[in-house]
Amino acid sequence: MPLPSSARALKKPRLDDEVRFLRSWIEKPLHMGAVMPSGKLLARTMAHYVDVNSDSPVVELGPGTGAITSALVERGVDQKRLVLVEYNPGFCALLRDRYPQAKVVQGDAYRLRDTLWNVLSAPASAVVSGLPLVTKPMLTRLRLIRDAFTALAPGAPFVQFTYAVVPPIPKSLPGVSTEASERIWMNLPPARVWVYRKD
Repeated sequence: MPLPSSARALKKPRLDDEVRFLRSWIEKPLHMGAVMPSGKLLARTMAHYVDVNSDSPVVELGPGTGAITSALVERGVDQKRLVLVEYNPGFCALLRDRYPQAKVVQGDAYRLRDTLWNVLSAPASAVVSGLPLVTKPMLTRLRLIRDAFTALAPGAPFVQFTYAVVPPIPKSLPGVSTEASERIWMNLPPARVWVYRKD
């Protein structure tokens, strides 16, 4: 039985996003965190760690087509608080169209200090990352989290997902507390969310 036209309309953006993601992954596999956009349950789990009652900015790294961005907005984060740092110019154009009140920054999240130096008006209440950290050397990962903590308000979370079994950033960083979600088996591939806070 064919889907009603309204159901087809709802499925089309997701399919379009999957095609965009796959094309970008084929072109530059190490620049992409995944072959497909994050699943809804994974995106909601990441958004759960963001304080919706704050007025401070929420920085999202590597939003791609906006799967996690959508979960943040659905959770109640005002678009005006969103600072979306995306490297791919095509995804930047898409994000500006979908989230016109958000601030979309085309830049390199792995050079976060340079990318955000004149963007944030206040310390961020969260940094939410969809970056492919495990494909990067450990020094690059550590520099990223150091720069993220510089942008964050004290105690605010750096939220990162990974498909790997081990944490993307070591749990034993001095002065940093960590927590992890349960493994999200409904995501393909299964993923876990790690949250880092500077003590």
